[in-house]
Amino acid sequence: MSGVPGDKCKVPRAFWRAVERLGLPPSAVLRQARLPATLHLNEQASVTTAQYFTLWGALEELNGDPALGIRLVEAADTAIHPPSTLAAFHARDYRDSIARVVRFKRLCTPEQLNVSEENGECTISSEWLYATEPTPAIATDVAFAFLVELGRRGTGQHLTPFRIEFARPDPTNDVHRAYFGCPVRYSAPRDHLILRSADLDRPFPGHNPELLEILTPALAAALGEIQAQSSISEQVKVVLKRNLPSGRPELSDIARELGMSERTLQRRMTEDGKSFRELLGNARQELGRQLLSDPSADIDEVACLLGYQDASSFYRAFREWEGTTPSRWREINFDSLKPAASDSFLH
Repeated sequence: MSGVPGDKCKVPRAFWRAVERLGLPPSAVLRQARLPATLHLNEQASVTTAQYFTLWGALEELNGDPALGIRLVEAADTAIHPPSTLAAFHARDYRDSIARVVRFKRLCTPEQLNVSEENGECTISSEWLYATEPTPAIATDVAFAFLVELGRRGTGQHLTPFRIEFARPDPTNDVHRAYFGCPVRYSAPRDHLILRSADLDRPFPGHNPELLEILTPALAAALGEIQAQSSISEQVKVVLKRNLPSGRPELSDIARELGMSERTLQRRMTEDGKSFRELLGNARQELGRQLLSDPSADIDEVACLLGYQDASSFYRAFREWEGTTPSRWREINFDSLKPAASDSFLH
């Protein structure tokens, strides 16, 4: 379903069970999302990030409850969570639990959790590596509610975050404040879940070291396989696409994000037969196509999001890539892009 090896999202059985508990038939959700009707019956099936976001959108369309994301988490049965999540519920303490979620998140979705701790506060944000559109609000609700529910079920105590920040406008309801039990700020620059560092040291009475000794090596091996399948060139392009809107990223910036030295990154790209300049061009070309497929995207804005200082530079580069102008490329390809995307949902 994707031309990018790493863009695979698994939709676990626990998700479909929770959906059913809320009175939504999986078949209706899949039909609304224009995804294969039997997707929920195949535990090995996966969807792309774009299709995953469409799935969340379908849920919101079928059930207008503003608390739907939170209710899905509350309705989830811990016992049938996938192994990567199950391990977190049997961790030593809340801190160890979150660390396991962060480490093994990639086994389920190409979502990266960023965690920083300072001055008694632990700040967590989520980043979808292959996303070309904003994360659906319901997906953010699920991500944050899951981490809080993890702490509550694991410790057996009604833990509350220190505060929560959402990029979305104020929904004029108290859904989030009622569930999380903390101050909630809307229209923030980014979505952030802020926990108290002291709460992270709370032990999990259900800690099961024997189970973790079985699960952890198997999960680490599975994670290694996924990382091995993603070439350094693909990893560099993912980071480039993420950083292009803030300007032209340098090799040092990419190396730092990938956790390696410039020399190591340069060597690995050479082994892959690629240069940094070539990958930068490829990343711009691929992201440019994705952005231009949105008819509402202004071409000058696309140029800016690709890291070009002026539109004329973008036009010259685009003509080299595609042999035509961005406007003409959109006219030629846009009508054919929509059926192609729809067909991919059905196969």
